[in-house]
Amino acid sequence: MSDSKTFYLPDLGEGLPDATIVEWFVKEGDVIRLDEPLVSMETAKAVVEVPSPVSGKVLKLAGGAGDIIVTGSMLAEFQPDPNLPQRAEGQDTGHHHGPPKQAAAAPAAEPPPLPPQAGNVPSSLPPQAGNVPSSLPAQAGEGARRADGGKATDQASGDRADEGTVVGSMQSSNAVHAEQAVAVGGVKAMPAVRATAKKLGVDLGRVRATGADGAVTMADVKQAAEAGTAKIGAASAAAVGGASAPTTLRSAVATEVAPTRDASDRTTLSASGKPMRTQPPGVSVTGQPEQLKGVRRNMARVMADAHAKVVPTTLSDDADVHAWTPGNDVTVRLIRAIVKACKTVPAMNAWFDGDKLTRTLHPHVDIGIAVDTDDGLFVPALRNADILDAGGIRQGINRLRTQVEDRSISASELSGYTISLSNFGMFAGRYATPVVVPPCVAIVAAGRARHQVTPVMGGFESHKIIPLSVTFDHRACTGGEAARFLKALIDDLALSA
Repeated sequence: MSDSKTFYLPDLGEGLPDATIVEWFVKEGDVIRLDEPLVSMETAKAVVEVPSPVSGKVLKLAGGAGDIIVTGSMLAEFQPDPNLPQRAEGQDTGHHHGPPKQAAAAPAAEPPPLPPQAGNVPSSLPPQAGNVPSSLPAQAGEGARRADGGKATDQASGDRADEGTVVGSMQSSNAVHAEQAVAVGGVKAMPAVRATAKKLGVDLGRVRATGADGAVTMADVKQAAEAGTAKIGAASAAAVGGASAPTTLRSAVATEVAPTRDASDRTTLSASGKPMRTQPPGVSVTGQPEQLKGVRRNMARVMADAHAKVVPTTLSDDADVHAWTPGNDVTVRLIRAIVKACKTVPAMNAWFDGDKLTRTLHPHVDIGIAVDTDDGLFVPALRNADILDAGGIRQGINRLRTQVEDRSISASELSGYTISLSNFGMFAGRYATPVVVPPCVAIVAAGRARHQVTPVMGGFESHKIIPLSVTFDHRACTGGEAARFLKALIDDLALSA
């Protein structure tokens, strides 16, 4: 139609090239009003609710749940209704609703990698390090259950107060209202869906989920409420009938989702006709390629960019913390040691521009503290760590952890730090080769604490040891600078308090 209006997917993050459809709130033929929820889109770290730019009839929707839409591509088409409220011409909404400046003739098979920016954040440890067991799910979107525990370390054991932290790389945007499908009690649903379920008296645990990555959608809740199949309190009654019913249901669902396929149905070619076989001929392959989305998709780009642009070198050594008095907080002590080392060797607290061959030494120390969640990896920045005391550091960590857990963390909190910390030792491993993501030039990794026999005057003692690894960009730092930085870390950690 000549008077139809096309809505192009705006940039929902900070230069993110695409987003994944999670759930449409309307269908073709529906009438929607200005600023009503149109669709929820998953970006690198958040599920963003996109409002309608017009009032009128929905003519066309681009794709379904799970489809990836390139930024600037058509998202929806409307027939505006002049009898309904419309946005005034020229009114700035923060979104680009017109055709893209450089409209592509056809969607690109794969958008180009993100360029390094000052807001880029450190990445997870590379698989070859072998020291960090992966705890991330195959799909992003599950709620965070692990973060820095905020408790003092038990000096009698190797337990860590920084539970569940490991370096990651993601950014999110607070340009529009964001909601995350959070997994609580094994059920994944966005906060708005949970609120609706509570209002309608629906037990989310008994609702059949049809959303992306197994999330319960608003439509699922409403359907269950109308059918009366998932009323709160009915679960206990069902349990009396026997425990085999849920098992049977799960088996039926599994059969529906993953039907058995004959070998004759399999193909070694992708949709583009390119070979996908990664094993020798004759080896049976049952898996299928899975499109990376959200956090993993962006992480793949960042890792590839870091691999291509950084000249990494890693130094490792042990910090003897035998002198620590009871009550020392491992995370707080590590941060304090990093601050001390940055003051001793400012070259490690810097950003480097490989294209212009320039470096920026920072007078302040902003430390990116990685928090591992089932959703993916968050790296919020602890600002001005160099002027905080132990209590301020712990308070800042707890605040960032809470914001990560309830998804209230803003994009500004996830970028711009000057050096980063990975406490992968909660899981396993002593030493690692953590990845430096530009523009930062260094990252500190702490392995799992252990006790070892140490020779002392007159005999031997059992000392607690924290293994440390420091990866630095050798274009910006010398080996001597990195070694002096590591020594400063060890010396500060050796102090009793």
